Amino acid sequence: QVQLQESGPGLVKPSQTLSLTCTVSGGSITTNYYYWSWIRQPPGKGLEWIGYIAYSGSTYYSPSLKSRTSISRDTSKNQFTLQLSSVTPEDTAVYYCARAVSNWNEFDSWGQGTQVTASS
Repeated sequence: QVQLQESGPGLVKPSQTLSLTCTVSGGSITTNYYYWSWIRQPPGKGLEWIGYIAYSGSTYYSPSLKSRTSISRDTSKNQFTLQLSSVTPEDTAVYYCARAVSNWNEFDSWGQGTQVTASS
């Protein structure tokens, strides 16, 4: 059974870059047809998909966040990483990593989530 675990700083200052890592166990991030996403939920709001890195290493980002987003991976550690630049207080949210199989937007496994606050 696959498990995902987010890690990273809980506090980021405005204008800095948010960096989070998702460590995957129980399955390889290079297995065919798996898509590994970052999703966030701001306080009092719904879920917002940020982007994914596919089994092949290709990436796709939400158009609204594309200019500030980068997702990469370290296959030797079975991890993938989110970087979100130029953060503002509006980036404060619980950030989740999640897995989808075949259809990139149908998630079957989630991490527990990690709170990130953008504040000076």
